Amino acid sequence: MATETTCEVLIVGGGLAGLMAARTLLHGGHKVILLDKGRGVGGRLATRRVGNGVADHGAQFFTMRDPEFKTLVDGWVKHDIAYVWSMGWSDGSLADTPRDGHPRYAVSGGMNALAKLLSQGLDCRLDTQVTALRKGNDEWVVETSTGSSYRAHAVLMTAPVPQTLALLRAGSVVLPEDAASALEAITYDPCLCGLFRIDGDVYLPEPGALQRPYAEIAWIADNHRKGISPNARILTLHASPSYSRAHYDDSDEMLVNRFRAELASFMKTDAHILEAEIKRWRYSQPSALYPERCLVIREQNLVFAGDAFGGPRIEGAALSGIAAGHALHTLWD
Repeated sequence: MATETTCEVLIVGGGLAGLMAARTLLHGGHKVILLDKGRGVGGRLATRRVGNGVADHGAQFFTMRDPEFKTLVDGWVKHDIAYVWSMGWSDGSLADTPRDGHPRYAVSGGMNALAKLLSQGLDCRLDTQVTALRKGNDEWVVETSTGSSYRAHAVLMTAPVPQTLALLRAGSVVLPEDAASALEAITYDPCLCGLFRIDGDVYLPEPGALQRPYAEIAWIADNHRKGISPNARILTLHASPSYSRAHYDDSDEMLVNRFRAELASFMKTDAHILEAEIKRWRYSQPSALYPERCLVIREQNLVFAGDAFGGPRIEGAALSGIAAGHALHTLWD
């Protein structure tokens, strides 16, 4: 049955930016509803069960540089939510790869555990596919594939920008020319991901991961040694942006064979693959960013945020969401 729901702020996209914005607004006393098309929150904070193990198949770790984000991370570490996994990665060479001194953090139980924690207390409507946004005189109307709609004073868009622009076009929303140009300039790289459940051991340098930015298979990580999959060895492999772009539409079988060939040199003689699957991220990593933490169109009560706003990646998404939350709060000043 189609319904219509009203709120002060509607957030489209339940990734890290959307969650941080929702929490910021909720603490400011606003009624917020967050919509996401997935079965769970998190976006690229994605953890998947494979057999009797689990694997992070989106974001693999995060760093911190900004003092505001450091405060958040320090709290997560204190409460055993996050922990230092490494101070850098081997590139696969025989030389000892220098560590840069910056800790890389993982999340206890997998990256998605952080998203679930941040969603507590929020009004998150999942399995909700937004089909169009329309702007009235004093409010936004957001339409969904179920026929239900939402009315809001302000809207925050945190989905990948190409998807956001498509939703606005579907509702005949015209953005200011400078904002439209800035958003259209944002681009993303895709990523092909392979998940492999292994019986036996593999050769990977400490702490169980290999990062080779210029190789076709740029990332290999052992989720067992990472500490999130105690009952099974699940390997996560990510292809490079160039390989992912060229082979994005290849069949799963072809991609499994390519990843399998890469794994062969890392597996011990008695090890074998029990299970394999492919995941695709069309908008995995921003390649051309918007320079500010969020883009605000005050005359339309419309804000854009996400990891493409200010960067870098996980840290950038969190700080973008916080900045967007504060920007939306000022609409009532």
